[in-house]
Amino acid sequence: MFELSDTLSRLTKPELYRHLAESLTVLVASERDPIANSANAAALLFHSLSDINWAGVYFLRGGLQQDGELVLGPFQGKPACVRIALDRGVCGAAASRRETLVVPDVHAFPGHIACDSASNSEIVVPLIHEGRLIGVLDIDSPRLGRFDQEDAAGLERLGAILLAASNLDALR
Repeated sequence: MFELSDTLSRLTKPELYRHLAESLTVLVASERDPIANSANAAALLFHSLSDINWAGVYFLRGGLQQDGELVLGPFQGKPACVRIALDRGVCGAAASRRETLVVPDVHAFPGHIACDSASNSEIVVPLIHEGRLIGVLDIDSPRLGRFDQEDAAGLERLGAILLAASNLDALR
């Protein structure tokens, strides 16, 4: 079983994300189910990253066509928006653009969706495997400017670990 350490707060961001990558690799090593692996990834991030109030995954349903949308998957935090159109909010923008978005102030982001009014900054990492958009990894913080490019690089690595370990055909 995995146990979190109080020493995480003393690590630099690169050290923290190396530790999280190692931990996630262990958590998903013997499991192929993408829902189970996403649940463990969300819990790991929620309990390991400071100053966050939500961590979770949205899965793409219906493709990138007009009927496509992001549907809530495993998460940690307050109840969340269940469906997000690809032309709405930070999650929809990251999915549509297929690029990580670091948003220092979500209230200044056009079309932001306020699932939790306590959230002030957000980072969204598109989960792309073999050219196919699977969904997004979404993390919110009550602190303005909480996320930066070190977070983006670390979370992109964690997303890649999650995707590589999971049987993504189960999501089709």
